[in-house]
Amino acid sequence: MPTQAEKAERFLRLHRADHPLLTPNPWDVGSARLLASLGFDTVRRAVASALAGCSIEDATGRPDAPVYDLAQATASVAAAAEPAHGGAVRIVITARAENHLHGRHDLADTIARLPQYQQAGADVLSAPGLIRRDDIRQPVTSVDRPVNVLARAGVPSVTELAPVGVGRISVGGGFAFAALGAVVGAARELLDEGTDGFREPARSPSGRRPGGLRRRRRPVPGTAGDRGQPVTGHGRAVHRIADRAGPK
Repeated sequence: MPTQAEKAERFLRLHRADHPLLTPNPWDVGSARLLASLGFDTVRRAVASALAGCSIEDATGRPDAPVYDLAQATASVAAAAEPAHGGAVRIVITARAENHLHGRHDLADTIARLPQYQQAGADVLSAPGLIRRDDIRQPVTSVDRPVNVLARAGVPSVTELAPVGVGRISVGGGFAFAALGAVVGAARELLDEGTDGFREPARSPSGRRPGGLRRRRRPVPGTAGDRGQPVTGHGRAVHRIADRAGPK
């Protein structure tokens, strides 16, 4: 049985500059299991091995001074790395230089921070908010630890980032936001149209039925889209329940 430290080292070895590790950032147990079933090996291994990690951000949360000064930020990384690496449970530390998420587009300062965070004990480094490939390349070459890139609008594709030397690509809250957006769309369809066509995309990754056919939208009884058409299957059960519960 491998120790927690060995599991963490194995996880870090998955960060390869020629083949970036893709982390889909599950937000709960259910999403972790779903993403693992779809082939995200990182999630599968993390769930199976009880891997632990955390991020140390240099953002302050204050609009007037959005990022801690370098000395204070470096001290925070060192304070986190000491117990993370020396305790009974090995924790992977990712240090984030967050200039570009908070309106401080100072690439030189970002490049200066990452080597300091590495020296303080960070296992992985990140400069979220960088978009252009050439800008991403400079932090990557300034350190000898894996560098994580946050996938967002405008960021190069995985195949474009691999030659740059990026070790990991994460989506942040992207998948969670996409899921919530789908819920909003489904709710609007049910409320406004009374149909349940929102179920169809969940049946397959392409959103298509076998043979390329799409399911015909069917009004849900008792909603705005119900115009008195005959219903079948579970629709009859819905009517029966409504008949029993409603006023006579």
